[in-house]
Amino acid sequence: MNKLNRKVEYALVALKYINDRAPEQLITAKEVVSATGVPFDATARVMQIMGQKGLLKSEQGAYGGYKLVKDLSTVSFHELLVMILGPLGLAKCLHGEENCDMIQTCNIQNPIVLLNEKLIDFYKGLSLFELLNQRPQKRASFFETSTNSDALEVKR
Repeated sequence: MNKLNRKVEYALVALKYINDRAPEQLITAKEVVSATGVPFDATARVMQIMGQKGLLKSEQGAYGGYKLVKDLSTVSFHELLVMILGPLGLAKCLHGEENCDMIQTCNIQNPIVLLNEKLIDFYKGLSLFELLNQRPQKRASFFETSTNSDALEVKR
């Protein structure tokens, strides 16, 4: 199973921290790091990227920092992923033939394209507000193995 990229995790941590503060309060990367324990350099970098892409606004100076400039309910998880990672693709073939040695003989290229499209649709339908304001669920019960097959069932 693919894991969430660390840069995306740090971006989510920073966004959650900033979103939980007063709207006009300026938040520094150092403050996010101090409060959450994430690494400074990577967090400062993703905050800078989010500032350059217009999700956050940066104010310079002794009392500077970042604040949200977009309502998180209007920004999809997909937008954040592309902002931080660039174009999304589950497999090498989704980035062009030159990246995959098996492109000529691959028998799952179409299923991979379909899976990629479905995941992107899901990510586009999930707002950052919705994602960051979910109530915690028990980790052990979120995914359960079905007793009738090896498939995973997602509990809601």
